[in-house]
Amino acid sequence: MSQETFLFNKIIFGPLKSRRLGLSLGINLLPLNSKLCNFNCIYCECGLTGRRGLAKDAFHPAKTVKRDLEEAMIQLKEKNIFPDAITFAGNGEPTIHPEFSKIIEDTIALRNMYFPKAKVAVLTNATMLNRSNVVEALKKVDLRILKLDAGGEELFQKINQPRSRRSLSWIVDHLQYFKGDLIVQSIFFRGMCNEISVDSTTVENVTAWLKLLEKIRPRQVMLYSIDRTPAEKGLERIPDEILEGLAMKVREMGIDAMVS
Repeated sequence: MSQETFLFNKIIFGPLKSRRLGLSLGINLLPLNSKLCNFNCIYCECGLTGRRGLAKDAFHPAKTVKRDLEEAMIQLKEKNIFPDAITFAGNGEPTIHPEFSKIIEDTIALRNMYFPKAKVAVLTNATMLNRSNVVEALKKVDLRILKLDAGGEELFQKINQPRSRRSLSWIVDHLQYFKGDLIVQSIFFRGMCNEISVDSTTVENVTAWLKLLEKIRPRQVMLYSIDRTPAEKGLERIPDEILEGLAMKVREMGIDAMVS
């Protein structure tokens, strides 16, 4: 059974302390009162994806995002607060925004003006990499953090539940567009969902996941588990020592790995 979970109620939020990114100023391009995503991940802290269509009012206009971001940056600078990262996350998938590439350009320009040492980061599920403008926009940012939550198609469908016809092999093929200049983000957990056992820590899944990483050869892998309340009840966080063990397997492949 699904449950109501965490939503960001502002376009610009934070800055928040992140183990992965340091002090991070967040940008939410999606609605403030509902999740909007082309995945329906069972672990998502924002809840399950609703049936809302992509109405004209579903996205914050680029000019509004730019205005709010600049206002936030000015306020932070007046307080001598310097973020380490400016991160696109929020209530769903940021790259589905029709003005995503324009917003990236505006954000980089504002970053250069106010906080030139900050990294611009995007957390994305990689489903929009068939669009050349999205790929080019992602190539302009400092940190491209892309999701890879399963090693096989069956588990991918159970965990991520794509609302489009995306397959795991499609995702992996498109991740290779960046020729290793990307960060892979993977979640590991176990539990029950709709009376079906889900466990991404099995030997079978981990072995398959490592083979996919060998194809992608990212510069880093970020491993984590459930932190906030997940969309589906019955899912459990796994111990840090298991995550550390998985990270060690990644490092043995010559790929940097961090646990958060």
